[in-house]
Amino acid sequence: MGLEIVLNDITEGAKADVRRINEETKVTSEQIIGEARQASKEALGSRLLEVEEKLEQQRQQVLSSANLEVKRIVLNKRKALLDQVYDQALEKIENLPANENEKYLKTLIKNHEKGGFKIYSNAKSEELVKKNSKLEYGGNIDCVGGIVIENKDGTVRLDFTYDLILKTVYDRSLKSISDILNG
Repeated sequence: MGLEIVLNDITEGAKADVRRINEETKVTSEQIIGEARQASKEALGSRLLEVEEKLEQQRQQVLSSANLEVKRIVLNKRKALLDQVYDQALEKIENLPANENEKYLKTLIKNHEKGGFKIYSNAKSEELVKKNSKLEYGGNIDCVGGIVIENKDGTVRLDFTYDLILKTVYDRSLKSISDILNG
């Protein structure tokens, strides 16, 4: 019987050790699993934060691109409108009533023929220019209207064509026109 008691004590001691080891293992494994879950949550959170930041950057890029495209379209439309107005103004100048054209040509000739030698105009205004100028008529030029005055040796040409006058006024006014359109 003494052997059975020793064997029982050893068995009970071994069972107690197994229970203690199982409990320690359970506590340790729960601790490891808890730490792993926490690490996983942290990794997922940081990855989620990175993804959100990238999405926000992409959203900003898409918005910027869209805004630039809208501005480009608006600018193109404004340019087309300005070009249309310019073309209409040029057409109106080209179709000036004869008496207005004569008045403008007389004023140009009177104010600028001094020091000139030759004068040029379009074919439509040739007779008017010849009649109102003391300068030698140099011939016809391709323009909507107006005159070009040249010095004796041909080195200086003063361009008072309606085309150039309109273009100059248009270019000077473009900034203020653009400011008006932009509000």
